[in-house]
Amino acid sequence: MKRDLSLFPQDQIGDSLWQLLQNGVDLSDEQEVEFSTIFPTEELALQFGQLLLSNNQKLSFSSYQGDENLPWEITAYPHMVLSYQNIIAYRALLEVNAEAFQGKYDGWFCTHAVN
Repeated sequence: MKRDLSLFPQDQIGDSLWQLLQNGVDLSDEQEVEFSTIFPTEELALQFGQLLLSNNQKLSFSSYQGDENLPWEITAYPHMVLSYQNIIAYRALLEVNAEAFQGKYDGWFCTHAVN
């Protein structure tokens, strides 16, 4: 199968999705995807989490060890079809909304992919 760069661009997201497809994962099946955002204070993380909860998003809250300046993490768990457009759109939504809380998008994960 030849890689369609309009569906699987040559970047981290496109590469991960292409690898999933090559491994036999049906990308048209809806999956729970984890999107993490990290914050400088517990209070700001919880405020962002409240925003997500008010929009009916499933989420988790925890400390984060990967960045001493951003030690708190909120992870959202939307269900979506695994497409480049869906991942980019949800990431952009988090980035725009997290900015008001000094948050930084930290990546996505799905049980079939490591990012």
